[in-house]
Amino acid sequence: MTWKRNRETEFERKLRANDREYNLSFTYATNGIKTSKYNFFTFLPLNLFEQFQRIANVYFLFLLLLQVPPQNTRTTTSSGVSLSSVWESITDTAVRHFGKVTGCLLSFQADLLLLSSSEPLNLVYIETAELDGSTNLKVRQALTVTGALGDDISRLAGFNGEVCCEPPNNRLDHFTGTLLFGDHKFSLDNGKVLLRGCTLRNTHWCYGLVLFGGPDTKLMQNCGKNSFKRTSIDRLMNVLVLCIFGVLALMCAILAVGNYLWEINKGYQFNIFLPREDDSGGASLSAFLTFWSYVIILNTVVPISLYVSVEIIRLGNSFYIDWDRKMYDARSDTPAEARTTTLNEELGQIKYIFSDKTGTLTQNIMTFNKCTINGKTYGERDTSHQLVAAPPSPPSVVDFSFNPLADPKFSFYDHSLVEAVKLGIPEVQGFFRLLALCHTVMAEEKSKDQLAYQAQSPDEGALVTAARNFGFVFRSRTPESITIMEMGKQQRYELLAILDFDNVRKRMSVIVRSPEGKVSLYCKGADSVIFERLNPSCRKLMEVTTEHLNEFAGDGLRTLALAYKDVDEDFFSRWKQQHHKASTALENREAQLDQLFEEIETDLLLLGATAIEDKLQDGVPQTIEQLAKADIKIWVLTGDKQETAENIGYSCNLLREEMNDVFIVSGNTPEEVKQQLRSAWRTMKPDMAEGMVFLPEKILGKVGSALKDEVVSGEYGLVINGNSLAYALEEAMELEFLWTACMCQAVICCRVTPLQKAQVVELVKKYKKAVTLAIGDGANDVSMIKAAHIGVGISGQEGMQAVSSSDYSFAQFRFLQRLLLVHGRWSYLRMCKFLRYFFYKNFTFTFVHFWFAFFCGFSAQTVYDEWFITLYNLVYTALPVLGLSLFDQDVNDAWSFQHPQLYVPGQLNLYFSKMAFFKCALHSGFSSLVLFFIPYAAMSDSMRQDGKDLGDYQSFAVVTQTCLLFTMSYWTAVNTLFIVGSLLLYFGVTFTMYSNGLFRLFPSAFSFIGTARNTLNQSNVWLTILLTSILCVLPVLTYRFLTILLWPTINDKARQAKAAPPPPSKRTRIRRGSSRRSGYAFSHAQGYGELVTSRRFLRRPAVSHSSHFTPMKSTSSFIPMGRSAGYSPTDGPHNAKAQGVEGTSLQMYRIIQDQTL
Repeated sequence: MTWKRNRETEFERKLRANDREYNLSFTYATNGIKTSKYNFFTFLPLNLFEQFQRIANVYFLFLLLLQVPPQNTRTTTSSGVSLSSVWESITDTAVRHFGKVTGCLLSFQADLLLLSSSEPLNLVYIETAELDGSTNLKVRQALTVTGALGDDISRLAGFNGEVCCEPPNNRLDHFTGTLLFGDHKFSLDNGKVLLRGCTLRNTHWCYGLVLFGGPDTKLMQNCGKNSFKRTSIDRLMNVLVLCIFGVLALMCAILAVGNYLWEINKGYQFNIFLPREDDSGGASLSAFLTFWSYVIILNTVVPISLYVSVEIIRLGNSFYIDWDRKMYDARSDTPAEARTTTLNEELGQIKYIFSDKTGTLTQNIMTFNKCTINGKTYGERDTSHQLVAAPPSPPSVVDFSFNPLADPKFSFYDHSLVEAVKLGIPEVQGFFRLLALCHTVMAEEKSKDQLAYQAQSPDEGALVTAARNFGFVFRSRTPESITIMEMGKQQRYELLAILDFDNVRKRMSVIVRSPEGKVSLYCKGADSVIFERLNPSCRKLMEVTTEHLNEFAGDGLRTLALAYKDVDEDFFSRWKQQHHKASTALENREAQLDQLFEEIETDLLLLGATAIEDKLQDGVPQTIEQLAKADIKIWVLTGDKQETAENIGYSCNLLREEMNDVFIVSGNTPEEVKQQLRSAWRTMKPDMAEGMVFLPEKILGKVGSALKDEVVSGEYGLVINGNSLAYALEEAMELEFLWTACMCQAVICCRVTPLQKAQVVELVKKYKKAVTLAIGDGANDVSMIKAAHIGVGISGQEGMQAVSSSDYSFAQFRFLQRLLLVHGRWSYLRMCKFLRYFFYKNFTFTFVHFWFAFFCGFSAQTVYDEWFITLYNLVYTALPVLGLSLFDQDVNDAWSFQHPQLYVPGQLNLYFSKMAFFKCALHSGFSSLVLFFIPYAAMSDSMRQDGKDLGDYQSFAVVTQTCLLFTMSYWTAVNTLFIVGSLLLYFGVTFTMYSNGLFRLFPSAFSFIGTARNTLNQSNVWLTILLTSILCVLPVLTYRFLTILLWPTINDKARQAKAAPPPPSKRTRIRRGSSRRSGYAFSHAQGYGELVTSRRFLRRPAVSHSSHFTPMKSTSSFIPMGRSAGYSPTDGPHNAKAQGVEGTSLQMYRIIQDQTL
């Protein structure tokens, strides 16, 4: 629940260390957080409020009160609220308990100002997975003045610093404040604050001052509020129940008027036979009492058993999800779990999926997969030794036993690369030397020859680990040096400068001095920026490398170009002086540094390129492709940078080379964002005029209207970053953003905060009126999970916060397609069939009372036996209904995957809607006429075989109710058992209740003595039952036959396709090239290099280690092949469709799907 305080708006926060009285004067929030919906005092009122959001529960309470007067007691009723209330109490208690037991001891529970730590220079190392989904290592550093406090408790207790900072807000990447300590004021920023949810790593201890607690923390400020989630069917039911109430009131009014007229014209004739006890009111009082009596008699149009059955059905379908072994992950021993029972059918109506990236689509594990060095590619699995006719065998892994410092988890399959390293080929050794030097990774030696790398990004860690295994082992660093092992020989390089990475440069460089005294610059970055800075001699090698990069990108790998140059000592001395002057400038510092970086990063010599695989979770591309075939749109909302998110989009088939265009929205001002959005929709809808853009006032004026999808020719994608998204979500631009995004097949929002994730979900819910699903695995996904109609949590590496806030949970993203296409579709289909069946049988049951009223003097006499009325929904029709609702399958799970378009009717509400309800009511009216007038006509002048009259009231009641049960049967292979059982139960109960024995014991309760025996032994009665059943079923059969013949639905086509299996595909998949290489493997944050060289990133000094390598031929420099320049890949179109590229299965599917079904 959202925590609120009744106090004035806070403009700034002031607090003083170790001064409780001063801090309490501001009434700041405590550190208590409430995550459950209820407590002991609020359970009853809040739960009743939630339960009475169902209009039917109000109606049931009204009926209960209506039956208090003895004049109106006709039937009995009970409340179905208690069942849902008990289940809510159980689940809420489980959530509260789950929240208590899953806390992490190393996770901060408040926002702290870091004071001191156990590490040199007061550093702490943290992970922020719960905040932004990233498991990369991050660094925070305390002020020098507070770091001197150390872990001395007495000095910490005497600290009296006063903090003045910003008020509580949801900006995770921003903090401003000052610390007044002594006579000095110190500036505070985000680098000195530890936020709630951060996890402490590689730090023994630290001390901090609490700035924000409980609901004021930035994590909780980004959390969405708990809401009462209702399905679209529940909301539709509220509308239909109101309509039913209106029809019920109309029918009761008609019958009350009929009673009034009958009392005036005919009633006096019966006063002699049945004198009234009190006739003071006359016809008016009789009509008034008749109205309320018929309200009770006809209340079965909305019986309580409907909602009890709904809860049982939802519970049963939830168990199917829990018991599904195909959604069980054996690796983590995690089954799927339905954490709610009220949303199952909503799973069959999903239109938009909002997914996190890290830990949800990917494993956040980077592996060094391939590389190209000096024009030769390495990394292809060698199968040349296998015989052609022999079955393929697994490729052998490269043996790194020659290197005792190799990482045993690293696997590589190309033996030629390690041989090239051993042979001392200069280009190959220079390649790995660059990887071992050009980075900001930290090394920690846990024991002898046991290295652990702490990288700010997993891709940097993968590159350094690759160099480590191939003999170039990064051992340690200081602010002035880097120590590596080169093929068993320790080398210490002097670190002269780090030219840091940023989003504009798209590269980083280091300048080092080798042990021989030579100054070299090593650079790695996006090929588009590296190629522009190559020496003119590199042209031929650049062309070959470009081809290799296209192959790597076509395989979904993240590429990175490597280059170097030797720097003249005199030139570097002059450059170093200018660099020092620019780095200490007070004005235009960044511009001056960029100019110097450009000056030295020229005439580079190309070494090659790396290809890293960002491991997706198993089955992610296939799952996304399958969901796209089901017309489900997927939006990825991630905290990662744009290049990373875009590259993953291509890897998992969310973005494809065959798309007409992928629009990048990265404006820094509202006007730029608006222009980029308008440029995008002009490309997709070139024939649309400027004034036809959807403006807020045009939509907001239509209450309840939904923003319709525009049909565009072609497929498009949209990528927008967090800064631009903040402007796009403003009220003046949100509709234009949504309208543009909804025309795209895929949308990726990168660098977004948890709150922005929730805002995007809310925007779609508000204007699209579509069912949404959010899926994530970390605490930063909780807000969007709560905001969506359905939240799915993945139990991954980022804790269980997402799971505890979700409605459904499992271990792998691939299980989502089974959850939606199988369980969701089945649940929706079963619920819709159940509602149509239930309304049909109860409307028919009730309308017979209405017709009978015209023949019983509007006396509120029931047409059926009271015991039959009581047991009709509870016993006689309960099993067929539950059998239909729990076991019915139109197609099996395999065909649900074979024909994912079967999911589309659920998105369009085709199976149960107002129109379907109206058809059901018409069908019920026809059936009730048949059920009443056919037995009435057949028995009015008929006699039994012994000559006695058959047309009495009790015999008519038995025949009518027997016809009703035969007509209400839903015959399927599985349901036949339940129908036969229900009929046998009906006859058994009927003959027992109408027996002589029960009449003798309770004569007033069992008045139909012998009626069943005397009526059901007549042949004409069974002929009447047969005729009635045929007349009721015939219109349905006719309608179904004509529908299948003339207007077949998707389900009908799928069933017909089952008779003939689809022909095998003749298409063979080939590897395709790619013109896209912008998503390079480089994702650490700007400013990290400055931290390395500022003596604030010191871990341990380098130590000398003995060599364990066999001496090899080695060289520290080399002369590259001849190359030439003059090429820049940025000259070509960014997303142009490659010639000759084969279409994906998704594209081919969309072309032929109408022909195959």
